[in-house]
Amino acid sequence: MRLKNCWPATLALLTVASASFSAEKPVPPPCRACTQLVGSFKEGLERTKRGHGGGDTAWEEEKLRSYKNSEVRLVEIQEKLCSDPGVVNKDHCHNLANEHEALLEDWFTHKQTDSPDLQSWLCVDQLAVCCPANTFGADCQPCTDCSGNGKCKGAGTRKGNGKCKCDTGYAGQNCNECGLTHYESFRDEKKLLCTQCHAACGEGGCTGGGPKSCRKCKDGWSMDSEAGCVDINECLEQKRPNSCRPQQFCVNNEGSFSCLECDRSCDGCEGDGPDMCKKCADGFALKDGKCNVSSEADYTGLGEESTHEEL
Repeated sequence: MRLKNCWPATLALLTVASASFSAEKPVPPPCRACTQLVGSFKEGLERTKRGHGGGDTAWEEEKLRSYKNSEVRLVEIQEKLCSDPGVVNKDHCHNLANEHEALLEDWFTHKQTDSPDLQSWLCVDQLAVCCPANTFGADCQPCTDCSGNGKCKGAGTRKGNGKCKCDTGYAGQNCNECGLTHYESFRDEKKLLCTQCHAACGEGGCTGGGPKSCRKCKDGWSMDSEAGCVDINECLEQKRPNSCRPQQFCVNNEGSFSCLECDRSCDGCEGDGPDMCKKCADGFALKDGKCNVSSEADYTGLGEESTHEEL
């Protein structure tokens, strides 16, 4: 078989083989699919790149020039095309390569020098499924300037509306404002830095850092004229009617509280451990400030043990 005929045959075999393990994988959007194919092809170019082997330099350079655009190298690239771990839906990638084999071969054979960017040449100029960077839509119009604080919707593709999707904490048409839960901690002609408000701040956000700058406090916090938003201790009796079950004790957290189980020696408790019992549970007695197994329980246990031994 001539090498010239190996290209479609290799693609066909790879497509059939990949279908067995790529079925039902999601089909990537057109631009991403083309970008994946280009990335895999470039991996093949890198893998098959050859350096000088020493000896007759002029002869080696001529040999390398001949190999660079040769059908031998093209087949070597095809052998592992679309097998990269990052390729989503490998059979779709092979189908795409098979569909556009003439374009790939044309670029490989004739366009590498004049158009070294395969992504731009194939995906943007030839197939028109992608756009240049910072452009979007069917006509590759310029994206909105997102001030470095967001991403243009559809950037680099033939889709989207070109509007900004701001990063967390930023807002505005150009992402040049701070969101409701963030405040402006730095700004100059080129950069804006928005920092998250204190955890105590509720609706309305804040004017600066710390709990004093909150416009309104979240649930679990109360506004103090001097300190700003301060934590409410829900574990104080007057603040937590029936908040925990009888065999639990309350632990205050910032803005909330937790209920933890009492020690097994307790019948109700104020905290963790046998020394925090309100009173001792059945089978336990207070000794040295702690609820311990009672002597009667110890005796009963020994009696039961003796009875078992006699049996």
